[in-house]
Amino acid sequence: MAMLIGKTMDQSRLLSLSTAFSPSAPIDQRSLLAGRVSQLLDVLNVVGQKGQHAILFGERGVGKTSLARVISRLSIGQPVTVVSVNCDPSTTFESLWRKITKEISINLAQRQAPGFLSEARAQSASLDEFLPSPISPDDIRHLFGRLGKMLIVIDEMDRIKDKSTTSLMADTIKALSDHAVDTTLLLVGVADSVDTLISEHQSVERALMQIQMPRMSPNELEEIINNGFQEAKMTATGDARKKIVSLSQGLPHYTHLLSQTAGQRAAMTDRTEVTAQDVRTAIDAALAKAQQSTISAYHSATSSSRENLYPQVLLACAMAKPDNLGYFASIDVRRPLSRIMKKAYDIPAFAQHLKAFCDPTRGPVLQRTGSARRYRFRFVNPLLQPYVLMNGIRKGLIKETDILA
Repeated sequence: MAMLIGKTMDQSRLLSLSTAFSPSAPIDQRSLLAGRVSQLLDVLNVVGQKGQHAILFGERGVGKTSLARVISRLSIGQPVTVVSVNCDPSTTFESLWRKITKEISINLAQRQAPGFLSEARAQSASLDEFLPSPISPDDIRHLFGRLGKMLIVIDEMDRIKDKSTTSLMADTIKALSDHAVDTTLLLVGVADSVDTLISEHQSVERALMQIQMPRMSPNELEEIINNGFQEAKMTATGDARKKIVSLSQGLPHYTHLLSQTAGQRAAMTDRTEVTAQDVRTAIDAALAKAQQSTISAYHSATSSSRENLYPQVLLACAMAKPDNLGYFASIDVRRPLSRIMKKAYDIPAFAQHLKAFCDPTRGPVLQRTGSARRYRFRFVNPLLQPYVLMNGIRKGLIKETDILA
């Protein structure tokens, strides 16, 4: 049914909603970063100690980059130089530190220009000019040991493919720590990043605080909702908030997306209160606005030329209760699949489906760890999980009450 646009639609409120909620970009305002106080304090404590470094890890989509941005902004105006860089599959130790040092300018001694009445000119240079080639961990220690306080945020560490780069980074952390250099490295990645770093240099563990970013709690997600609607001078009913929290599955991206879309629907019909029906309508919009990679992953995992159980098994995986790292076991899939199919299903009936989801021919959409009979699974892209749930609701395979937190 078409939505009737209100005669006195408040365009300023629509604009406020577009800035109060940020589904597509990391948050960099402390006021809009709900929860995460513990992790924020942990990082700030590390920054205050010479020789200490931190790695912020967790599933993709839990807000690690947003927290790193907030920390960077909090450091502005403080006696610390902040540099933030991102890694990619082509990153090497050399290219990473070239990228970092190119962001840092230093003032050179003033020089008198030729001429009797000429004025002294201050000159600056990129720190990159003072690094040799090739670069070693000791070169980094030597250079930064002569500078003031630094905070270097290195995001997406898990994208680095070169194993020697990870090994050299572990050596660099140890060198900076052993010499109490007043430069803090904040590494951002997934849990595998921690395991790789520690395995490369066991002694680096004492200098590296491991800060886990779990999925957000219902209270933290509600804080996002309340803060955003308060900024837009709107409210949401208890049922609306509960539905948004449940559908988000601890991932702030969907909390922002559903809140923004539901709020815009209410504002366009001259209402300042968001209802559960607005959220229900927002599900269709959220599915349409999903990243193409998420949509493609779903279709690759479930498409077949004949009728099959793949959509239902994937939906049951999305309904399975995961641990803090996002993993679930086969037995966790059994009950939700039986609920979806309205008859009892045991593990042998869907074990091959789980195996197929870990194969490149169907994505892979699941990552498998452990050994036979003790396998655990998690979504390769955590953002696919809420998408699968909302798609299940739209197709009538489940009801919203089936997943309410």
